[in-house]
Amino acid sequence: MGGYEKDIEKLRSMIEASTRGVVFTGAGISTESGIPDFRSPGGIWTKYQPINFKDFMASEEMRRESWRRKFASDAVMKKAQPNTGHLAVAKLVQKGKVSSVVTQNVDGLHQLSGVPEDKVIELHGNATYAACLDCAKRYELEEIRVVFEKDETLPVCDQCSGIIKTATISFGQAMPVSEMQAAEAETMACDLFLAIGSSLVVYPAAGFPELAKRKGSRLVILNRDPTPLDEIADLVLHTEIGPTLSAAVELD
Repeated sequence: MGGYEKDIEKLRSMIEASTRGVVFTGAGISTESGIPDFRSPGGIWTKYQPINFKDFMASEEMRRESWRRKFASDAVMKKAQPNTGHLAVAKLVQKGKVSSVVTQNVDGLHQLSGVPEDKVIELHGNATYAACLDCAKRYELEEIRVVFEKDETLPVCDQCSGIIKTATISFGQAMPVSEMQAAEAETMACDLFLAIGSSLVVYPAAGFPELAKRKGSRLVILNRDPTPLDEIADLVLHTEIGPTLSAAVELD
């Protein structure tokens, strides 16, 4: 049995021994669905300077530019479908091996793959819809796009006249308190923490694997490139996410 097969077998046995796992995902799990990592070459942050939340709030022109970028890049996200990595995670949830999926992604692919909404903790929000920043009323993107593309009219909440923004966490915007608390509680209670497709350099989110390890959980890191936390992990796999997870979980 080669090194890769041994690692797969070890991952499989760790999952089987676990009674309460947490999956933590970053951009790497979705690149196999065709969604580029913002930070990678060709990613959106190599083309545009991110718009800070303070500037978004202060300037109508910055809000217009934000919506221009959103609708220009939306075609890629709308076409994306869950890959075998997402499906493997969904199967672990369905089998009761994973209590929650904590994600840095905003693409909604975990929900599309079959993970129940209440099992997904989105640390950076969700890019598939918008919401009023004041009253939190939800808005579908298509209704905003139709109006915006006519003459770049900015969306305003019809309930409280507040500013509407995609339901993502922007640079300079506070992390969502309830989601951070839920992720911390799940991390504290888990016996296996699977960090998948994350560079583990963006804090505070990257602190969760460290917390899990400190609390006695076993830590698995599955990421194409090395991470700063590899040295504390119980198992590290620098392999493709979809094939690795589907082999370990034995997708039908």
